[in-house]
Formats: sequence, C-alpha cells, structure tokens
Amino acid sequence: MKDSKTKTESTINQKKFPDPNQTFPLKGYEQLCFLKNIIRNPNIIVGDFTYYHDFEDVKNFERNVKYHFDFTGDKLFIGKFCMIASGVKFIMNGANHLSEAISSFPFAIFEGWEHAMDGKAYPYKGDTHIGNDVWLGNDVTIMPGVTIGDGAIVGANSVVTKDVPAYSIVGGNPANIIKMRFSDERIKELLKMAWWNWPIEKISAHVSELTGKDFMQNHTLKTSSKKE
Repeated sequence: MKDSKTKTESTINQKKFPDPNQTFPLKGYEQLCFLKNIIRNPNIIVGDFTYYHDFEDVKNFERNVKYHFDFTGDKLFIGKFCMIASGVKFIMNGANHLSEAISSFPFAIFEGWEHAMDGKAYPYKGDTHIGNDVWLGNDVTIMPGVTIGDGAIVGANSVVTKDVPAYSIVGGNPANIIKMRFSDERIKELLKMAWWNWPIEKISAHVSELTGKDFMQNHTLKTSSKKE
C-alpha cells in the first residue's frame, strides 16, 4: 500500500502544470492571458491562474478599470482562478459624484471653482473585491466598493451595484440573485475547503473531482481536505 501511494505521488510530481507566471497559457492564442502578468497598476492585485479573455487585445483590461485615479487611493482585488470575459468593466471611486447635495456637478475640478468642495468630500465606497473561482460574463459592469463572493457567477451584461454572496448566480441591471448554486450547508463546506489555496500539485491531483457535480461526496477529496 505504501509503495502504491509513493508511486502515485511520484507520478503527480512529474506532471506538468500550467505556469501561473506565463502570460499566454494557450499556445498560439493571445486573446486569453493569465491576468496578473499584464497588470502594471500597483493598485490592481490579481491572484494566480485568474484569466482574462478579450476579443481584441488583453491590454484592454486595465483600460476597462475606469476612473481609477491615484489620488482616490482605492484598490481592485481579484482572487485566484477567476474567469473574466471580454468587455468586463470596473467603475472605481473616481467616478463618484455628490448625490445628496443640491447639484451633482463637480464644480471643484474646474478653474475658479476649486473652493466648491472645501470642507466636503466626494462619496467613497472603498476597495472592490472579487473572490476566488468567480466567473464574470461578457460586458459585466461592477460598481465601486462591491464585494463578489467566492464561486459566484455574474451573467453577461449585468450591472453589479451591491455585494454578491458566495456561490450565487446573479444577473440583470441592477444584478439580483437568480439562484444559489448549492445549499447553505454545501456552501459552508466549500468555503471551508477553499480548494484554490491548495498547493498546485494537490489541485492537479483532484481536477476530475473539482469538475464533477458530486465532488463533496467523493471520499478521496473529503479525506484529502481534512488532512490539509
């Protein structure tokens, strides 16, 4: 039994895994990239294996992080193993206008009216957080300060204006919950398992279970999770 286990581990260790530091992981195809490798803005933080697909140029990603000015100080955090489709846009806090004042017009940015905001501040909704294993469909727009939980799916053309629970499917403008992907109990198990934090060797050993419907019922996977 021990020899069999050693042989299996040896086989796994000899396998090739995708390199998260490779910009274009699909040979000969430059419309999909591992996103962290093309980011230049230090206020955009992306986890390993998260990919971005763009029908034109993957460099459009940073162009689609809108109103992300240095002076606002907000950050965009994106977890591991996320799937981001073409045209996804992030609206950051630099876009915020006054909504409770008599006028929303940004007088203070224009010469001669600089004093208009003395003693006041524009709305600030904090950093934007995208969890792990999140799928963002084509042309999704995410508003400032939103948190999207692990395992969530956001339908194409949705506008996300509020936090999205883990393992929910949302869609629409504004985006609302269509359904939960799993039961509350199963979601708790998945969040506790947090497979995206496993070593790459372990993930590779269990990709068949992770792509199955009943992986939480798989004895091998549950046992492996407890050991970690």
